[in-house]
Amino acid sequence: MTELFEKPTPPADDDCCGGGACNPCVWDHYYAERKKWRLQQVELKAAEKSNNLHSKT
Repeated sequence: MTELFEKPTPPADDDCCGGGACNPCVWDHYYAERKKWRLQQVELKAAEKSNNLHSKT
């Protein structure tokens, strides 16, 4: 079974320096993790829908 990703939490206000010089920024990391989590959620919902369709036949 695939590892379930935990929904990421946004960085705290004091986690970001606001200077724009950090590479990667804490926000870059957050958005990348959130994208992985959201894609996994879409896959899980599609699999659930598929399983529900198969179980009704």
